[in-house]
Amino acid sequence: MRIEGKGRVNRDRPLGFTFDGQAYSGFEGDTLASALMAEDVHLLGRSFKYHRPRGLFTDTSAEPNALVTVGRGAGADPNTRATAQELFEGLDAVSQNRWPSLSLDLLAVNDLFAPFLGAGFYYKTFMWPKTFWEKLYEPAIRRAAGLGALSGAPDPDRAEKAFAFCDVLVIGGGPAGLMAARAAASAGADVILADEGPSFGGRLLAEVEEIEGQPAHLWAEAEVRALQDLPNVRLMTRTTVTGAYDGGTYGAVERVSSHISNPGALPRECFWRIAAKRAVLAGGALERPIAFRDNDRPGVMLASALRGYLNRYGTVPGGRVAVFGNNDDAHRTARDLAAAGLHVVALVDSRHDAQNRAGDVPFYPGWQVCGTHGRKHLTGITLRAPDGRRDDLQVDALGVSGGWNPAIHLTCHTGARPVWRDDIVAFLPPATHVPGLAVAGAANGAFSTQACLAEGAEVGRAVATELGLSAKVEVPRAEDAPFSIRRLWTVPGKGRAWLDLQNDVTVKDVRRAAAENYASVEHMKRYTTQGMATDQGKSSNVSALAILADATGRDIPETGTTTFRPPYSPIAIATLGAGGAGKGLAPQRFTTSHDASLALKAPMIEAGLWYRPSYFPKEGETSWRQSCDREVLMVRTHVGVCDVSTLGKIELQGADVPRFLDLVYTNTFSSLVPGRTRYGLMLREDGHVMDDGTTARLSDDRWLMTTTTAAAGQVMRHLDWVKQAYCQGWDVRFISVTEHWAQFAIAGPKSRDLLNGLLDGPIDNESVPFMANRPVTIGGQAARLFRISFSGEHAYELAIPARYGAALFDELLARAEALDGGAYGMEALNVLRIEKGHITHAEIHGRTTAFDIGMQRMIASGKDCIGKVLAARPGLMEDREEMVGLRPAGEVKLIPAGAHLFDREADPVRAHDQGYVTSTCFSPTLGETRALGFLRNGRARHGETVKLVDHLRGVTALCEVTEPVAFDPEGGRLRG
Repeated sequence: MRIEGKGRVNRDRPLGFTFDGQAYSGFEGDTLASALMAEDVHLLGRSFKYHRPRGLFTDTSAEPNALVTVGRGAGADPNTRATAQELFEGLDAVSQNRWPSLSLDLLAVNDLFAPFLGAGFYYKTFMWPKTFWEKLYEPAIRRAAGLGALSGAPDPDRAEKAFAFCDVLVIGGGPAGLMAARAAASAGADVILADEGPSFGGRLLAEVEEIEGQPAHLWAEAEVRALQDLPNVRLMTRTTVTGAYDGGTYGAVERVSSHISNPGALPRECFWRIAAKRAVLAGGALERPIAFRDNDRPGVMLASALRGYLNRYGTVPGGRVAVFGNNDDAHRTARDLAAAGLHVVALVDSRHDAQNRAGDVPFYPGWQVCGTHGRKHLTGITLRAPDGRRDDLQVDALGVSGGWNPAIHLTCHTGARPVWRDDIVAFLPPATHVPGLAVAGAANGAFSTQACLAEGAEVGRAVATELGLSAKVEVPRAEDAPFSIRRLWTVPGKGRAWLDLQNDVTVKDVRRAAAENYASVEHMKRYTTQGMATDQGKSSNVSALAILADATGRDIPETGTTTFRPPYSPIAIATLGAGGAGKGLAPQRFTTSHDASLALKAPMIEAGLWYRPSYFPKEGETSWRQSCDREVLMVRTHVGVCDVSTLGKIELQGADVPRFLDLVYTNTFSSLVPGRTRYGLMLREDGHVMDDGTTARLSDDRWLMTTTTAAAGQVMRHLDWVKQAYCQGWDVRFISVTEHWAQFAIAGPKSRDLLNGLLDGPIDNESVPFMANRPVTIGGQAARLFRISFSGEHAYELAIPARYGAALFDELLARAEALDGGAYGMEALNVLRIEKGHITHAEIHGRTTAFDIGMQRMIASGKDCIGKVLAARPGLMEDREEMVGLRPAGEVKLIPAGAHLFDREADPVRAHDQGYVTSTCFSPTLGETRALGFLRNGRARHGETVKLVDHLRGVTALCEVTEPVAFDPEGGRLRG
């Protein structure tokens, strides 16, 4: 029902909506929950296991009961919390987890079998007959499982992802959050203030109190206006910060259009990754209930929710209300209800010495609510006095308050455990938790408005000081009543007292778990499914673990909590994977030249997680081979440009980098001088080759390591492991800079001519010799030049900050074309390197050693390195398959990769296997097919003819064994 004169909705703007096909109306500013309450709709859902009737329980996103599906057809959005869904014209909501209807749910028959379906029943019931599991039990359980249902059709809605950076992220827009944001912003910090609601103010929007002599919600509006006027503040409403991660990174979900009738091209949601130097958690606290018999009926809700619906939306579930609590905050609800003209039937306080703070309402100190009456809606409650007397009262609604749980979830997302504070009967953040995250307000156990304002201001000043800024802010005057509470988790008595309302977990279930020795809170959680529903037990977990503590004879701190994990509230998979519709699960990474490559009609292929051009077709070319052959000859005779940004780039700094590189590489790097680059080989601990690449010494204490595209992540993990395991105390720091730099290979006889027309200063063979690196400038922009070659040609690699990558590629391509050159892709790159006998992970695939690839002499004898000892095992140094080159020696010219090698007269069976082919191509330079492979004792068999067999493709051919290097073995072209 609506209460005249109450609420902050816009009654001049009515909105029509439907629920289960029935038409209703509400007002702008309503949620679906408040609008249904105003229309006297009490039954909103059914519980998961027993299908018991469920009504509204909270006024926040922690709602366990009122989950609905919004929309129809392919765009239907299931498991939407009615308490968080803003009302809009034409909203169409449908109840869930019932059949055939919400009012008549035949699956409610489960409740009759409750004695047989208690906690853990599924571990004991479905064990026999064994054959029934797959044929009967599992299909039936799967059909009954779940809450809302997906349509089965592709989702037509769109989600976005975005990135934000700030000095200070303030999480929560209540009094503490507003003060923290004001303090940090006034110091000059770049501030993001995020709140999950449609407007800032937090609990101030649901309370009747004053700040600085004006209504608290008006004070909040004025603060928001002041923050909006500051250029260094971004206000993000409808944005839930869902997780805290390493390095000051936070995940957040913004509801962009879920509150709009016709969103047009707007996305439904946006997933934000926010990088913050400091953060302030001011997420408030969540009220918890008290468990008693049949406390799950529609009409029983949290006392703060009852007060919130009255003060914020002007709605109540009925005219006769009662309040039951163990703390002073419950009295505020009774006071506000009575002031609004409602009939407060009883204020029940379980504390014997409690004083009535609600005014002229019937007061029952020391009494407890021990039961409720009704089925689909609350009709009455039973009170029990300390001496055992009982009193039945007729009520339409009951507000329950068992205390407040600070919303500390984000502080525990990186593994910290909360600490218990007995005076407020709640868990608080530990002293050490997420680095850079401070906590203020109710989330830190400050439950008065004055305390929240003061803590917010102080924490805002503190984080500004940590950033080298200075802040001054006045703390306004507000209510500062102390918080008093006495423990009461459950009211003793017969019948079922409910804890987890969505998963139908009772006090008896928790005690049964303890009796069956599931004494760990984590084991109890899984045995009973407590806290495993969509609300993650936000209103029930603390009560459940307190009951477990009592059942096991421990105190609450010793019992502990379950593990807090992201996300704080549910996130749609489509939002997490924004932009990934129709794509695979692996991330897609694009180079700065990606769009230009597509414009040149280059087919893209996957290389690691990157997409790279396979070849660049020209008009008249009908096959990839024609394009590839042209590109190879173009590089050999003129000049080619290839984007090599995908190579892993790791920058290292520190005085101990030289000996660190000596440890991770087989060859010596400590002798490398600034301005020079060296090729290196890296082994795993077992002696097998892990990766190869170059490392350039940029200056005395700066080095740049490059890795293969495929192994960039593996090498980074390897370096981190080596540093932690073997180099504690060394002055070594490294970080991946792969995405920071766009890098292009310029290869071919005319490569120097191209660069001399591009760079601000000329280069020659003396100033930039082979394997040199130099700082250069391009139009005044700093860049790096490396004289290295993967093609075997006179070549360079030019690196520039990634933001200039696209422009540089276009310029390089235009200059190359002017020299009869152009772009070349992965196919040509592969041919060029096979002609030169260069390895990739086709050869160093994890089972080969330095000996196998002919690089055993690169393992320096005068120093140790990772993998050196195990690489010297006899089994890895003799009678091995060694890398060789292959060319056709018979009528069949095809040498397929993956084919196996046999002695010429041997039967092609496994027992006679002599090796295999790893890479193959047609070489337009040499006019024949060339391949690389491994052959037993291959280096001693050059000139021998072997038989190649590919059983899969049906190919048999003769091959001549050659040196791996087929073109320019002296290396004169790349050094010239």
